[in-house]
Amino acid sequence: MTATQAKWLERSIIGLCVLSIVMIFQPYSLTLFSWGCGLVVFGALIFNLVPFCRAGVTARQLRKVVLIVLLVLVIAALLGIGTAFLYVEYLESLRK
Repeated sequence: MTATQAKWLERSIIGLCVLSIVMIFQPYSLTLFSWGCGLVVFGALIFNLVPFCRAGVTARQLRKVVLIVLLVLVIAALLGIGTAFLYVEYLESLRK
């Protein structure tokens, strides 16, 4: 990645994060709010690429970071779903 590409990628990621926050806090449209909520999650995940937005970083290295971030997200989601399931089972066992 060249210095220009790195700067463009970094500014695009930051711009996406700012845009998503503006979409959340605008008072006019519920649709924009909904899109903003989704974009803020995506922006938070993609923000992990900002430290790698420098000249000399290859696309392979960026892809590796993206896969690691997605793997952490999947593991966190599975832990959350599993915890919720176990909590429901626990509450049902108290009713008996």
